[in-house]
Amino acid sequence: MKLENRLALITGASQGLGKAIALKFAENGADIAVIYVGPEEPAIETVKEIEALGRKARAYCCDVRDEQGVKDTVKAVTEEMGKIDILVNNAGVTRDGLMVKMEDADYDMVLDINLKGAFHMMRACCRDFMRRRQGKIINISSIAGLVGNAGQVNYAASKAGLIGMSKSVAKELGSRGVCCNCIAPGFIETDMTKDIKEDNPLLQQVPMKRMGKPEDVANAALFLASSDSDYINGETIRVDGGLAT
Repeated sequence: MKLENRLALITGASQGLGKAIALKFAENGADIAVIYVGPEEPAIETVKEIEALGRKARAYCCDVRDEQGVKDTVKAVTEEMGKIDILVNNAGVTRDGLMVKMEDADYDMVLDINLKGAFHMMRACCRDFMRRRQGKIINISSIAGLVGNAGQVNYAASKAGLIGMSKSVAKELGSRGVCCNCIAPGFIETDMTKDIKEDNPLLQQVPMKRMGKPEDVANAALFLASSDSDYINGETIRVDGGLAT
């Protein structure tokens, strides 16, 4: 199995893309630290599904905006589950609105979770990665970070920032054997896109004329987490059906 006996810490892993990635990793031999905020039940259900695949899993409640909370969570994962081999920064939110009407609080929340939260997690994990001269960091960006999207100046800024930050981290940590890459999903079937109908003009712009599935993103994440991608660093892989081509 591609990830046999490795430990992955995945933020936002109780549902959506994060859960799909967690299950894909577990199917391929990884143990999973399920990081979540909000209701505990979905995280516990994800843990049970991972355990049913024969892998170890534990759920940790952590607000990635909280620097000390992130440090404490990474420490707890390391003490209770072992050394972290893979970090997936998937936690993200949207607070959409036109720029002229956007509240500062909505702008700040999206940047704090989507961008600064990923920074907190990378910084908390990187020293051990560097010392061991190994580690995979996968940041879940978006095609909005590549091409922009009306009504999402905060979201697009956070996802574009994540791409730039990942390129910088790749250059800083590459000589220590650590790879940092991004995945930029397009329209994927999750709760975030559940209101998009098949006749939506935006969806019609996708060359493949359909949404992707969470498993499509999970497959890309599996590739970046495995040794198959050991010489890929600072890259952004689009999983968008050709939308941003």
